Amino acid sequence: MPVSYAMDKKARLIRTSCYGDVTLSEVLGHFQALKDDPARPEYLDVLLDLSEMTSSPTADQIRSASDGLKGLQGLLTFRYCAIVASRDVIFGMARMWSVFVEPLFTEVAVFRSTVEAEVWLASQQTAIRTRGAP
Repeated sequence: MPVSYAMDKKARLIRTSCYGDVTLSEVLGHFQALKDDPARPEYLDVLLDLSEMTSSPTADQIRSASDGLKGLQGLLTFRYCAIVASRDVIFGMARMWSVFVEPLFTEVAVFRSTVEAEVWLASQQTAIRTRGAP
């Protein structure tokens, strides 16, 4: 399956990976699966790994994917989103997607490596714990 995820309920983190030739319907199917997942926490952070994705979505597909994510509003509160995109075209598309979904997150950032994304996400989570937020 080109889109998969693993949820760490304790850390309130979802790790989503897209690999190979990913279609818009597969992305929207992922959002539906998340919507239907009984283990879904009330709020969470996202690590979206696009480093193995070989397809290049169009701007219209990026907008449609962001609209699909908006369908989770009211069911789930997102905090931080770290996106990993090593290919230039995917990096640019990830930046575009981040603009569309920015209102759904506290902050969205795009990185070239998983390590950078994980370090940034961990620093955001530490800041939340320091402030005493959930």
